[in-house]
Amino acid sequence: MKGERLFRILGLVDDDLIEEAVSASSAAASKRRTAPWRTLGLAACLVLICGLGLWLRSGGAMNGTFSGGADGAAPGSGSGGSGHSEGTVFMSYAGPAFPLTTLETSSGLTAERTLTWDFTPGAYADGEPRQWGAEVTDRYVLSNPGSEDVTVTALYPFAGNFDSLARVRPAVSVDGATAEAALYAGPYAGGFSSAYGEEDPDHDTLNLAGLNSWKEYRTLLEDGAYLSQALAEYPTLDIPVTVYHFSDFEAPHEQYHAATQAITFTIDPAVTEILCCGFNGQSWDDETGWRQYSYFVPDGVRRESATKVLVVLGEDIGDYTLQGYQDGGCDAGDEISGVSCTVTREETTLDAVLDHLYREYRTFYTQGRALDQENAFDSVPFSMYRGALSQLLTQYGILSGRPKDRYADGRLDDILSETLFHQRVLYLEFPVTVPAGGSVTVECTMWKEPSYDFHCSGSENAGLQGYDLVTRLGSSLDFTRQTAALENTEGIEIVRQNLGFDLESGVTSAELDPAQEHFYLEIRVKEQDP
Repeated sequence: MKGERLFRILGLVDDDLIEEAVSASSAAASKRRTAPWRTLGLAACLVLICGLGLWLRSGGAMNGTFSGGADGAAPGSGSGGSGHSEGTVFMSYAGPAFPLTTLETSSGLTAERTLTWDFTPGAYADGEPRQWGAEVTDRYVLSNPGSEDVTVTALYPFAGNFDSLARVRPAVSVDGATAEAALYAGPYAGGFSSAYGEEDPDHDTLNLAGLNSWKEYRTLLEDGAYLSQALAEYPTLDIPVTVYHFSDFEAPHEQYHAATQAITFTIDPAVTEILCCGFNGQSWDDETGWRQYSYFVPDGVRRESATKVLVVLGEDIGDYTLQGYQDGGCDAGDEISGVSCTVTREETTLDAVLDHLYREYRTFYTQGRALDQENAFDSVPFSMYRGALSQLLTQYGILSGRPKDRYADGRLDDILSETLFHQRVLYLEFPVTVPAGGSVTVECTMWKEPSYDFHCSGSENAGLQGYDLVTRLGSSLDFTRQTAALENTEGIEIVRQNLGFDLESGVTSAELDPAQEHFYLEIRVKEQDP
């Protein structure tokens, strides 16, 4: 079974560890690669129109090589989903505003919370007003009824991803002074779903399935395990590997616009596992151990990284052949001459490979952005992004022993790009000292995007903006009062809510019942007079 085989390749032969990793998915794993499959041909004209390399998988999804995120589009995002359970079911769910919490479970502090949505219009780059999103101020008055000062480690959770971090990261202050908050990120918060429907159980984890309701966040956070993962050390992958680097590419592009090069070799799957980056196609036969990896030879026209590496875990691949083809089909009879490259072999560790690929991907990602576009790598620390790569490999990739179909091919391109866009709950950590018999005010201010339906969907709810909050999910604080408020509402109208606002009567503040878990607000922008 693949899970057990991989642990033996890595030298992790503890029987309990192997049994735990393999037992849950051995049946599915045994079926995944029973028959040989081959890459699908791609017309050269299509390659020129798209300007992107495609990862070609038998019956699978096609994703760009080092392409996710260059234009700001999130891989796997935009799928249908749900929003507020009591209100509109939105296609894109932004996640609720979470309450402040502390690492200490019984600090003796009490808390009053006031969350305010400020609907002051923003503006497009050209200065035209834009009513989208809201500035949120989440204010807490922490009181200490005791006779001694109390110091706690406060944690403020927020929904987001690495790519949007610069926009959505809250600013924190304590009694008006800016707090230096440490950032922690939880692992991928969503799940996986089938690309083919329930009738094909062998391919039921090929697509990403994001969190689509506050109740799914409740399931994620309520037992505290997710927070523990966010605060834990990232996995260390000091695993010996052999790496093959490809460079100095040549091909007759003037005659074959989709000229392709393939490397072919045979492995023993019991002692060797392959990771790859920069390759567009893969074919294999598990019975014989035959493998073929192929890539469109870089031509300076397609937006595609020139980084192309094969990473070998376990026994090395030995002899291999390189062959040029007219296109990505790599079909017999389509062989061409004039295709060449330099292959360099290196012995190193998987951590070192990921460090190298991080630098390459950061360069590729940055080169694809306009000067005024936010760059995720300016906001996400190297150690956090690299740690999240390792986390994804060990949680859902081939190092898990039970990989999801989406990552089972060992394609590091997907790991690198999707790490930026995966839904997460992130945490800001900062100390707060509340004097004996006194109180301290903590403010967390952030821009909050709404939940919404896509305008092109034809939905009757297109144009609605949804906002919600949870009153106690994941919080250890003893709340004595919670209030919601609105500011600068001239440009909006309320369509649905369970808060009690009444704009026509000037009611813009509402007391919340802390025993009620969830509150929601749905607004629409007023039409402007011509």
